[in-house]
Amino acid sequence: MMSRRIAVVGAGAIGAVHARLIQSLPQATLGAIVDDDESRASALAEQYGVPWFTSAEQAYLEAKIDLASVCTPSALHADVAITAMRCGLDVIIEKPIDITVEAADRIREVELDSGRTVSVISQRRFQPAASFIRTAIDRGLLGRMTSGIVESAFFRSQEYYDSGGWRGTLAIDGGGALMNQGIHALDLLLWMLGEPVSVSARTGRLAHERIDVEDVAGATIEFESGAIGMLLASTAAYPGRPVRLAVHGDAGTAVMENDELDYFSSAHTEDPPALPSTTADAPEGWSQVDVAHRDQYADVLEAIENGRAPAVTTHDARRALRVVLAVYESARTGMPVDLREQVTQ
Repeated sequence: MMSRRIAVVGAGAIGAVHARLIQSLPQATLGAIVDDDESRASALAEQYGVPWFTSAEQAYLEAKIDLASVCTPSALHADVAITAMRCGLDVIIEKPIDITVEAADRIREVELDSGRTVSVISQRRFQPAASFIRTAIDRGLLGRMTSGIVESAFFRSQEYYDSGGWRGTLAIDGGGALMNQGIHALDLLLWMLGEPVSVSARTGRLAHERIDVEDVAGATIEFESGAIGMLLASTAAYPGRPVRLAVHGDAGTAVMENDELDYFSSAHTEDPPALPSTTADAPEGWSQVDVAHRDQYADVLEAIENGRAPAVTTHDARRALRVVLAVYESARTGMPVDLREQVTQ
């Protein structure tokens, strides 16, 4: 496989995570760091011995970059991704795809016009337990899917929100516990149960000050199949727990808890499929989520090499964003939101 040079655009905390992931990939090289804050860009670049830039276009040209990793604040994702595609680069975007459907649609339009490969980070799909559950559903081992429950019960301190001027802002962050943390759990629920058609929700800001957004969100989601899903997203659940997912069908149940397959039962088999392995052993100190994050990078690089769609597409990311926005709209109005109608928030 051809080795590709990747630029990390955005040298904040998540940019540092992406830089570490890229350095661990045999089929990629960290080629540059881009950030409009010179001190932040230079500090991260020095850590890895790569050049830094304040101009993305200059970085792409001078460092001979093949792929842009978009790690800027959420409201800037579309502009950065579109610039990269127009410079001839493929793109990986940190979640969410952006904070409005209009911005997501701009990304998808340029993606189609340019023929570039674009994926959005939803690394939990690459965890062995999640992949196992999806395979079991695809094989019909759970029968007709009837319901699912997903919990993203995290904790973020007040200092977390105070640490960056954009954290907890509606204009830049786009939302709170759901948009920025719970969207991963939501993506898993959508991946398991299919096309959502209706959302009823409530949100609250219960444990934090000086933020515009929610720190608790709860929703009921109806799916096209008739299945019912329930979602909890929180950054106010001390001390914080790993994502928990349970899906139920008329022939079986599967539960992922603490990043492992916690329970599986099927009326159709006593010999469930084997848990998939990751692409390589985890480096010392890496969590299972770190490994899954790296495995999503490997999938995107393989997709580029083989001319196929990545496992997580911009369509998937747009759908998750629409549900997030529908949760906010339902919480604001106190009414269900029909996802068969365009969400414009």
